[in-house]
Parts: sequence; C-alpha cells; structure tokens
Amino acid sequence: MSFIKITEQASKYNYLEKMSVKELLTNINNEDKTVPLAIEKEINNIEKLVENIVSRMKIGGRLFYIGAGTSGRLGIVDASECPPTFGVDHNLVIGIIAGGDSAIRKAVEFAEDSTTQGWLDLKEYDISKNDTVIGIAASGTTPYVISALEECNKNKILTACITCNQNSPLSNVSIHPIEIIVGPEFVTGSSRMKAGTAQKLALNMISTSVMIQLGKIKGNKMVDMQLSNNKLVERGVKMLMEELSVSKEKATELLSTYKNVRNAINNYTNGNG
Repeated sequence: MSFIKITEQASKYNYLEKMSVKELLTNINNEDKTVPLAIEKEINNIEKLVENIVSRMKIGGRLFYIGAGTSGRLGIVDASECPPTFGVDHNLVIGIIAGGDSAIRKAVEFAEDSTTQGWLDLKEYDISKNDTVIGIAASGTTPYVISALEECNKNKILTACITCNQNSPLSNVSIHPIEIIVGPEFVTGSSRMKAGTAQKLALNMISTSVMIQLGKIKGNKMVDMQLSNNKLVERGVKMLMEELSVSKEKATELLSTYKNVRNAINNYTNGNG
C-alpha cells in the first residue's frame, strides 16, 4: 500500500474568500463534526496503548509526547495539564517540541527536519525502557519525530504515534500507531484544523484514561488536583461537601487543614476531622 498524504489533499471547498462569514463558520463546523467519528474507529488501538502505558507507569515509567509545530504544542499542553488536574509530578508526563521551548510561541525554522535532535532531546530526560514515547505528527512524515522513535525502538522503549495519514513513515516505526483519518482540511494543508482537533481529542483520551487507571480520580472527581486558584479551592470545598455531607464551613476547614481533597476525605473518614 503506497503512502498517500491525505492531509495535503485539496479542500472539498473552493473560493473561500467569496463565502460569507456564516458560510465559512458553517462549513468549518461541518468538517469538525467528522473528527469524533474518525477517532471512534481508533478506540481499540488507543485502548491497547493506554493499557501499556499504565503497566509501565506502575513500575516507574513516564509518558513522553514529542512533536513539531502544532503537534508539539498540543503535546506540551496536554502534559502541562496533568500536574494541576491529577496532582502528579511534573516529570511524569513530558511534552517535547522541535526547536525547544521557544518554539511553543514562535516557529523555529527547519527544527522539524533534524534526524538527530529528537533523540538527543529525549536523552536529556534519561529516558529508559520503562517509558513510553508518543510521536505526534499530522503528516506522519516529520523527520524529528520519526528518527526519535527509531532510536526508541533500538533502545526497547515503547513507541506510539498520533497521525492523520494512513501507512505513514511515522506509523511504520511505531509499535502502537494511531491513525485518525479526518480527510482534507477546510483550508488546504492547514493541519492545525481538523487534524489538530483530532490530536487534541486523542491526547485528552489517553492522559485522562491513564490517570483514572492509576487511581487519580475518585468517583468522577479530581480529588488530587492542585489547589492553585480560588476557583479550584471552591471546587474542592464543593467536593468535600458532597462526598462527606458536611457544611461549607466544615469543608473549608478540612481543605485548609489537609491542603488536598483526597487527604481531607481520608482523614475525615478515619476520624481525624
């Protein structure tokens, strides 16, 4: 099967500049509606990946995302949300982008074309065989990502990818390829659109499922979240009120004492409240 780069095919729409604002928004929205259906076809593959990540994390492994441009930024966003949401260490889920942190805000020319830097960036974290590396590239052809996964395979590190083309070079070097085929973009080749949305949704699914499997959620609540602002403190108080059937004053007192929703629940139910 030859590799066809669907993400670069011509948009199904033409003369975009002649469309009204309403037409533009409606057509973009119609295309976006197709993304969850494309992801649905990959749930079995995502499931296998999540199970492998969880088993490795239980013995000390970490999860790495590596990508360039929009794909790299999406990985960094997902990784950065794990500590405040689930109360995990900042070094448990790590996002790496071609060109380094400056590339988060401004594109670094030709950074994605390096065939050596991806692996060097991973080595900065003393990566080991207990870790998992997910390469993110809509095209599936980014040299920075492909070469990094090739080196991971040589070093017996579990590899996966999230891409929006079938049978891509990136998929072919991944143990767990996830191919979310969303078709041509509304603006031809603008893979920050449907492809980016698909990658974001897949990352949400992976990290959230992993953290739930690791016991970071109780019921449906983020009991390990970091209380880093007033909104989250208020959410924590509400959780305690609902979980323990206590007053707002008591919940506030517990949260102030134990600094964490889970700790407050455990201490109260053990008679220490």
